[in-house]
Amino acid sequence: MSVVGSKIAPCLWFDTQGEDAARFYVSIFKNSKILRISRYNKEGHDIHKRPAGMVMVVEFELDGQRFLALNGGPQFKFSEAVSLSVSCADQAEVDYYWRKLTAGGGQEGPCGWLKDKFGLSWQIVPDVVPDMLMDDQSDKAQRVTKAFMQMKKLDIAKLEQAYAG
Repeated sequence: MSVVGSKIAPCLWFDTQGEDAARFYVSIFKNSKILRISRYNKEGHDIHKRPAGMVMVVEFELDGQRFLALNGGPQFKFSEAVSLSVSCADQAEVDYYWRKLTAGGGQEGPCGWLKDKFGLSWQIVPDVVPDMLMDDQSDKAQRVTKAFMQMKKLDIAKLEQAYAG
């Protein structure tokens, strides 16, 4: 299945939850939609062991970024080695994405990281953080780093206080 309009798209491997995950993500992000769904057929059943008619691949878009969700089986699981990073303009956005992505069984992690109910890792990052950390040798950057290392969901006001000293 080629990804229309883009040469590169992340492919997320699920056991059987690809369509549920795609619909969950599309419900959270503006300007998002399911594009296409393909299904397993009888061909290759001896290899993939999936019943004909089961969802194989869901092509979807999250705010202009295309993704594929593959129902490939239980062999592979997500790990923190790959995460999706969401840039947030303000604390309201941080709170919104944190709440939505941890809903239904997601898990909070350290330093603005979380896992959603499907096990996919996300980083919810306020737009101000990269600028605060640009000079990693400054006292300001050191204070911001110390502050966010103690947080789960990032708190912009507290990070700004740390930056200001």
